[in-house]
Amino acid sequence: MANEQMKPIATLLLGLNFCMYVIVLGIGGWAMNRAIDQGFIIGPELQLPAHFSPIFFPMGNASTGFFVTFALIAGVVGAASAISGINHICSWTAESLPSAASVATTAWTLTLLAMGFAWKEVELRIRNARLKTMEAFLIILSATQLFYIAAIHGAAAYRR
Repeated sequence: MANEQMKPIATLLLGLNFCMYVIVLGIGGWAMNRAIDQGFIIGPELQLPAHFSPIFFPMGNASTGFFVTFALIAGVVGAASAISGINHICSWTAESLPSAASVATTAWTLTLLAMGFAWKEVELRIRNARLKTMEAFLIILSATQLFYIAAIHGAAAYRR
């Protein structure tokens, strides 16, 4: 009985996480595209500055490049984990739990890594509204992804 009560909660969290990861991918894609278009270009006769970073972003601060890169990786893995989580939600058996839980845990750890760079962005303060939105989404996703993992494991505990 309790295992069936967790299914709607897990479904809601799965849908919420998928939508949030897609939004993170959209904003991250915009930031990466802008960095490529307006990035640092140097001619053949010029030398690189002393403190040049290969992950240079024209907006934001010193951690923006790392933040956007890891946010994109976390977004791709998170969206993929939501897609594989649909299989588990549909079957809702103990056999489908390990794959859904392992990919969800991988997505959560990558989200935590991106969240760490988001906190560094917040600390350094110089960023635009889109980056602030992506930071907020990753901070929220670090909690909702953990709640999703707990929901699918909680249901498995009641099945025994």
